[in-house]
Amino acid sequence: MQQRRIGDRPVSAIGLGAMPLSTKTDRPSREDAVAVVHAALDAGVTLVDTADAYARDEAEFGHNESLVAEALASAGASDVLVATKGGHTRKGSDWLLDGSPAYLRQACEASLRRLGVDAIGLYQFHRPDPDTPWEDSMGALRQLADDGLVQMVGISNADVAQIDVARSIVGPALVSVQNQFSPGWRFSADEVAHCAAHGLAFLPWSPFGGVTAAGSLSATAPAFAEVAGELGVSVYQVTLAWHLAQSDVVVPIPGASRPASVRDSAAAADLQLTPEQLARLDA
Repeated sequence: MQQRRIGDRPVSAIGLGAMPLSTKTDRPSREDAVAVVHAALDAGVTLVDTADAYARDEAEFGHNESLVAEALASAGASDVLVATKGGHTRKGSDWLLDGSPAYLRQACEASLRRLGVDAIGLYQFHRPDPDTPWEDSMGALRQLADDGLVQMVGISNADVAQIDVARSIVGPALVSVQNQFSPGWRFSADEVAHCAAHGLAFLPWSPFGGVTAAGSLSATAPAFAEVAGELGVSVYQVTLAWHLAQSDVVVPIPGASRPASVRDSAAAADLQLTPEQLARLDA
């Protein structure tokens, strides 16, 4: 598969977003979920995105990290970059926030145990916490990197100003930004351009519009469906190829809960869109 870079690590141009394996109400069985991760590895995927809060509720906090660790171990995969996140908490099935330095240290240490590693490859701050100054959260991430608990640092759901503050505090350990971006949600275009200008990877989450919207992508993004029909591929492949064409720092992380979906997404890395097609998709 085509390669891109996150920091100093080469990774597959298409990653795997593991969230649906844990959060969907109709999520696959553990055996089937492991098969999804294995299918991604077989397709050449070397980036898996997870988070401690990816679970149905508070009672199974860490479910997705444990699942990813199990799947990678059973496959004997050693060259995969696991990107996890901290800063979201759960109360029952509700999603809450805690970006305090004490909590981020605690969350990182728990993620280390679940993933079974000495240092997390890419540790991302999940979302700004309005009750904690952004600078304090960034300082906590810098400390995790300085202490060797994480190899690289990322931020998620951040605007341009927050990216620049993170760059100034975290320093070269900051390598990525993960924001929402899709055909129907292009409000992070400025952040994509800013990442490209500063050599930061941009990981678009919900590249198809989210779990509930992905099934209707052909209807909500008719230009993408039209190009897909011309090329004889799925609208999802066209969408991922469009993401890749935005900038060479973009590394999409589509979610999947079936091996067939993983294989289809991975094939997008080799799909070339013409300038005319891209112009239609960007219109």
